[in-house]
Amino acid sequence: MKLLTMKVDGRLHIGMKLEKGVVDLTAAGAQSTDAPDLGDMTSSMRSLIGSMERSLPSIRQRAETLEKEGGLERYLVDEEQIEWGPCIPEPGKIICVGLNYRKHAEETNSPIPESPILFNKFSNTITAHQSTVAIPPVAEKVDYEAELAIVIGRKAASVSREEALDYVFGYCNANDLSARDLQLRTSQWLLGKTCDDFCPIGPYLVTSDEVGNPNMLDIACYVNGELRQHSNTSDMIYHCDEIISYVSRHMTLEPGDVILTGTPEGVVMGYPPEKQMYLKAGDTVEIEIEKLGTLRNIMA
Repeated sequence: MKLLTMKVDGRLHIGMKLEKGVVDLTAAGAQSTDAPDLGDMTSSMRSLIGSMERSLPSIRQRAETLEKEGGLERYLVDEEQIEWGPCIPEPGKIICVGLNYRKHAEETNSPIPESPILFNKFSNTITAHQSTVAIPPVAEKVDYEAELAIVIGRKAASVSREEALDYVFGYCNANDLSARDLQLRTSQWLLGKTCDDFCPIGPYLVTSDEVGNPNMLDIACYVNGELRQHSNTSDMIYHCDEIISYVSRHMTLEPGDVILTGTPEGVVMGYPPEKQMYLKAGDTVEIEIEKLGTLRNIMA
């Protein structure tokens, strides 16, 4: 199931992508009689994620009923006309893994981490597919980072690696935008990672059953149509199940928490100094991950 958020009359609605178009689940849930509590579950993405054992079957049932009764069309929206919202508008924790691809560690002349390197972003960094990202005046070296994001669906504390993926609601594209001059100013990376809109996510939140194995997905980044990054999540040093298990042993993960799993080689910082072309106003950055669609943003 491919879920998304869209702006309707000043508020965010949850949508579900179908071949025919996007179903406005918030509107359909509010009118539901076969699943009366669906309206509450589709009132926000956090509500839907937090009740995933009930909400996902209810959504499927509602869509099937509408299809059968011929009422689906009134809730369909043309995807081309959507004003997008972030696929996770109100994440809890935003946890990021640094230097988690072997070739990326090599291109930055960094040793292979002996444990996952964790840092975080804040909610001010979250923005949507097709949104414009303003380069902050204090930053001169803004870099792209294509990343697979994990969205937690169940409370997870000290979970085993074998069970870790059972706690995942779904996955989405993320761009861990990084101001390298700010990031490397001190030994702490936070300042270069937490500028406004420095974490575009989307366009879709794809449920884990549709993605399958997250450790075997093609991942790419394009800048103005030029391929800059191209790899596979199999090159991760710490795979998704390992990351979830590791993080959950140190802090409790909650539904709606987001984990960015690291970026492959090809970032600007990894180029020789004479070939480094950091992002500038007018650049279009596209993050493309197998089964998850393409996340597109324009720098300003």
